[in-house]
Formats: sequence, structure tokens, C-alpha cells
Amino acid sequence: MENTVRDISADKIIFQNQDRKLILAHLGFAFFAFLIGVIAGLLQALQRTGYIDLPNNIGYYQLLTAHGVSLALIFTTFFIIGFLYSGLAKTLDGKLMPAANRIAWIGYYMMVIGTLLSLYVIITNDASVLYTFYAPMQASPIFYIGLALVVVGSWLSGVAVFMNYYQWRKRHPGEASPLFAYMAVATMVLWLICTVGVAIEVVFQLIPWSLGWVDKINVELSRTFFWYFGHPLVYFWLLPAYIYWYVLIPKIVGGKIFSNSLPRLTFILFILYSVPVGFHHQLMEPGVSSFWKFLQVVLTMIVVIPSLMTAFAILATFEIAGRKKGATGLFGWFGKLPWKDVRFTATFLGMVIFIPAGAGGVVNTSFQLNQVVHNTLFITGHFHITVAAAVILTFFAIAYWLVPAMRNRQLTPFANQLGLIQCWVWTIGMLIMSTSMHIVGVLGEPRRTAFTTYSGHPAAQVWEPYRFFTGAGSVLLFISAVLFLVNIVYLWFFSPKAESAVDYPIGEVEEDQPKPPAILERWTVWIGITIALVLIAYTVPVMHMFQHAPGSPPIRSW
Repeated sequence: MENTVRDISADKIIFQNQDRKLILAHLGFAFFAFLIGVIAGLLQALQRTGYIDLPNNIGYYQLLTAHGVSLALIFTTFFIIGFLYSGLAKTLDGKLMPAANRIAWIGYYMMVIGTLLSLYVIITNDASVLYTFYAPMQASPIFYIGLALVVVGSWLSGVAVFMNYYQWRKRHPGEASPLFAYMAVATMVLWLICTVGVAIEVVFQLIPWSLGWVDKINVELSRTFFWYFGHPLVYFWLLPAYIYWYVLIPKIVGGKIFSNSLPRLTFILFILYSVPVGFHHQLMEPGVSSFWKFLQVVLTMIVVIPSLMTAFAILATFEIAGRKKGATGLFGWFGKLPWKDVRFTATFLGMVIFIPAGAGGVVNTSFQLNQVVHNTLFITGHFHITVAAAVILTFFAIAYWLVPAMRNRQLTPFANQLGLIQCWVWTIGMLIMSTSMHIVGVLGEPRRTAFTTYSGHPAAQVWEPYRFFTGAGSVLLFISAVLFLVNIVYLWFFSPKAESAVDYPIGEVEEDQPKPPAILERWTVWIGITIALVLIAYTVPVMHMFQHAPGSPPIRSW
């Protein structure tokens, strides 16, 4: 009893100490990366909008790289893996396998070492190449080696997830796996497939090039490998949020999971149609023929289907839960939702913002509209309301109960209220900042540039009012981030100890649900189809790039 946290009502071990330490280690490092990222983001945004002038020893692109790497790559990866481990420990017989746990720790330390190496060269201004590390801009080889360690470490985390799932299946033959565990496997399958592209780019192109072993780099091929990874990366961020929406939110709103099969099919479709679509990020690049761009745009648009399936299932869950509480009328159930619970409200705000984010994605994927917004701040605004709103608001909601659950502490009324304030401030700041970015992007202001007046050109003068709001929104976001970290420190160290186990709100499936089709658990089938789609979408254009794309020497623009 002393070494475990128990569910008193069920008399069942939820988290053993070795599992809690592993989960907390990932969450703690994620919050460290979050702190670095938001500081860099604030300074970068204030410089970008003309509020401040940076000291001579701090570069704008240096901050932009630190912001992107720390938040978009490091914070998300560590947080997601910690969250997935917690759900596996909860749903797969109450603990993680000791062998998988050891592999998970190796992966963790590899990712930590890789992160510190990459941050070091960013701080020393030897890697100010943005988080996309686009060739022909060249960073220090330490930057690429560090990021390679992060990727390989995350692969080991995926192996740990698969081992736990596989052993559970062996112990429970013929049973459908717990929904959380199934979705965790799908998330890591997506991650392992998509990171193959960036691993090839880093190991076989960027590292030899940055070490001087080769003089030139195939830029078109490099960018293709990156965007093969770059778009499904978005779904690596989104799928854990969807896990929370599908599996845990029903328990929080007082309802049940609408379906046990639909979420599984949804995640399979995300794997199939979010990987072979990277060319829709390269619509303006001349090295890819229009046919292959068109094919991948079509596959991109199909991703709308699982997104709409998710919206239907979540809204159905809300309505059924509300009507069970006595709601009447067409929208009476809406008032029955737990608006005073930060675990729900923060998530709901992210869901709402995801609606215009999805619409912006359709704009980006349309060839004609993409010509208008490509390389403008419209793209930056879209990226932020997709990841920094829908995903991050959900991560906030998860953190507010997961940290006290791991620390055996209470989510007190004070922490809950502070969390509500923090999430509303974040939402308002994000809407102000991203809306301004969308508008000024349509007006032509470019992204990936520091502040400039363009010598007083009339076109640039039109951007000024929107720059003011972009900077103001970034300040609100930073205030919200500070409130979040203060609340996390309180929940980690100072919140009162819980008298019994803190709730881990895994939802139950609605009664009379049929058993999910066995085909959904046959991962070799779905992985094989995904690989086939990738080969169809990429083989011919990649071969063409090997044969015809010219090489480029390194460029250092800072």
C-alpha cells in the first residue's frame, strides 16, 4: 500500500511507483520545454510586431527556432508520451510491463540528451534555421544529431507502448483491447511511420552535409522528406487530444462513450490518410508535377471524413449525457455540461477553435487559394489555432487532473478556478493573435521575417494595426502560460494530499454496444495499406528528384 496509489472503491492498483516516476519524468521535462518555448515566443512576437528591439546578442530567428523546437517538437512529444503511458497503466491491468518500462526509460534519456544538445546550439546561435530545419540553410551537426536522438528515443517509447499492448492481447485472447490502449497504439504507429521520413533526411542528408562529408544537398528531396513527416506530425499532436475527447471527456460530463467501434475506425482512417499527403505543403514548389500534388490533395481532403466522425460522436456524447440529466428542448443539453470544471471547459474551448482551424486547412490545401496565402502570416495563424489552441488547450485540461493524479494530490477549487481563468485568457489571446495573423496574411504580410517597415511602403502600412493586435495577443498568451505553470507547480508540490486515489476519468461504453470488428485489431493490414498508399504517392516523384534535382551548397543567413 505504501508504494502504490490505489483506487479505494475498486481495491485495484492504478499506478505503481515505477510507472508514476516514468510518467512524471516525461511531464516534468515537457513543462520545462514549455517554459523555454513561451519565453522565446513572447520575445519573438514582440520583436516581430515592433513592440521591442532585441539586444544585439539575441537574434530573432534564434528565438523563432527555440520557440518552434521547444513547443512544437519537445513539449508535445514528452507530454504525449507521458499521457499515453498513464492511460496504458490505467487500462492494461493496472501497470506497465517491467521490461517495457526499462525501454521507456532508455528512450526518455535519449530524448532528454538530444533536446539539451539541440537547445545548446540554438542558444549559441549555431542553429537558427527554424524548427523545420529547411535546407539549404545549415545548422551545426550537433543540432541534427540532437534531434535524431529525440526521434530514436521516441521510437523506443513506441516500442514500450507496443509491448504493453501485445502482452495484454496475449493475456486476453479474443477480447477487444481497451479503447485508450488501442488509440495509444494507433498514435505511435502513425508516429513511427511518419518519422521515417525525417530520420532519412537527418541521417542521410543533413548530418553528412553539416559535417562537410558532402558539398551539396538535394533541397527538393530534403523538403519532401520533411513534409512527409511534417503533416502527419500535426495528427501526432491531435490524436492524443482525440483520445481525451473520445475516452475521458464522456466520464467528466457524466455520460458514456458513444461507440466502441467508431473511434477505432476514426484512428485507422487518420493513419491511412494523414501520411501520404505532404505535397500539399509544397504546392508552390516547381519540382513536383501537378498530378502528384493533385493526388495528395485528394488524400488530404479525405481526412475531413474522420474529423466529421469525431465531431458527430463527441456531440452525441454531450447530448446523451445532458438528456440523461433531464435536459429538454433542442439544445437544453448544452446547459447541462460541466462549465465550471476546467477539465471540460478548457477542452471545449479547444474543440470550438478547431472549427475555423479546419476551415483554414481547406484553404491551405486548395491549390488556387494556397497561392494567395502561401508563405504569409495566414499560415502562422492557422498553425497556431490548430496546435496552440485545439491541442494545447486539451493538454492543459489533461495536465490539471493528470499531475495531481500522479502526485496523489487534489485538484482543489482554487486550482480549478485558476485553471479556468488561465484557459480563458489563453483562448482570448489566441483568437486576437491568430485572427490578426489571418487577416494580415491575406493582405500579404510574409511569415518567417523579423520586423520591418519595408521603407514605409503603402502596402506595409496597412499591416500596422494588425501587428498591434498580434503583439497584444502574444502578451495575453504569455500571461496565461505563466498562470498555467504556477498552477502546475501548486498541484505538483503544494496542493493537499488526496485521502484516496485521485480520479483517472476513463469513460465506459454505452450499453449494448457490439464488439468491435476483429479486423480493426489487425495492425499488419492497416500498416500494409498505409505503406502501399505511401509508395503510390511518393515513389515516382522521389525517383524523379534523385535523377533531376540539383544540389545546393550550405547557406548561413545569420
